[in-house]
Amino acid sequence: MKSTSLSILCVLTTACWFMAFTTSLAASERNLSRGKTLYEKYCLACHGPQGRGDGAAQFDPPVADLTSSDVLAKPDSRLLKSIHEGRPNTAMDAWKSKLSDEAIRDVLAYALTFTR
Repeated sequence: MKSTSLSILCVLTTACWFMAFTTSLAASERNLSRGKTLYEKYCLACHGPQGRGDGAAQFDPPVADLTSSDVLAKPDSRLLKSIHEGRPNTAMDAWKSKLSDEAIRDVLAYALTFTR
């Protein structure tokens, strides 16, 4: 009886793990796709197609190069805050009124895929 219960528990655990893994993988792919769409709509004009800060809109001080070591050294929480709250004395506006927290995470996830 103990052996049968243990076997069933192992099978159920493996099935749950498999379902959770495949679900999160699909969600990640969807979120990157959504992040790309949002980046192209809201960020591309300033940060450029590859996030290098070479978009059509130019500012002083220049917009951040999202592929730079300075930006990549910051924790994700700091980058999320910059998108959410904006950056004082720069052209980086707060996006909290236009994008949900989930959308902001999707944009950041996409931006972090750029070639360094």
